[in-house]
Amino acid sequence: MPLRDIDYDESSVCPHIPQGEAIMQSSDAILARIHGALTHETHLDPVRHRIEVNVAGRTVTLSGDVPGIASKRLAVDAVSALDGVAEVIDRLRLASASAVGDGAIRDAVSKWLSRDVDFINCTLRVLATGRLEVLREAREDSCGAMDIAVDDGVITLSGHVISLSHKRLAGVLAWWARGGRDVANLLEVRPAEEDSDEEVIDALRLALETDPLVHADQIVIVSRNFIVTLKGFVATEEERRHAELDAWYLHGVRRVLNEIEVRA
Repeated sequence: MPLRDIDYDESSVCPHIPQGEAIMQSSDAILARIHGALTHETHLDPVRHRIEVNVAGRTVTLSGDVPGIASKRLAVDAVSALDGVAEVIDRLRLASASAVGDGAIRDAVSKWLSRDVDFINCTLRVLATGRLEVLREAREDSCGAMDIAVDDGVITLSGHVISLSHKRLAGVLAWWARGGRDVANLLEVRPAEEDSDEEVIDALRLALETDPLVHADQIVIVSRNFIVTLKGFVATEEERRHAELDAWYLHGVRRVLNEIEVRA
């Protein structure tokens, strides 16, 4: 798995070792730890899915294509857990299986959001041909205002909503759009709310109830330190997979353990 484009803060180099040698030792150590973490946690084929790494001080940027949302989340979580890493900038994209234009993706996101009951009274705007177009103007006591933009398959949600559950559900609905390669959920929560595992459980319950392919009442959700465990039973493997994907799509979730049983 190629790891390259490494930048370093010279002030962190040990003064007792020649600077060039110290930088080389530092780069080798950092690369080895990142490489090991990515290989161990994601199990990605380094030939088919090349992750590039840029290190600047204590900030690590990951970029490249990955096969699915689970690989994306696991890669970020694995590197975030390393000693000395203060921030991980996630520029990983899902490898697109089909060529879907930005316009079609934008339309799909708009449709999911406009039809969902939780966003009935939310202002929706889309960025198309360089300008914002209003799809719907909210009435008084609105649940927020969202702007939708798509660039090279990357969906960006900006604006504000009234709760963390609204922010998370909007992100899940955006991920449902066919052809989307990433979702940048920049929605601000007004007034601000403190995040917690309970918030994750509430939002995921809402997402599962919204998903037409999942029987939410048969699924138990547990979250500890933003690691979600799914239990219960469903009728098909496809339904089990969709429930897990909804959990991975949720903003802030680190990992998902799927213990749902399939009972025909």
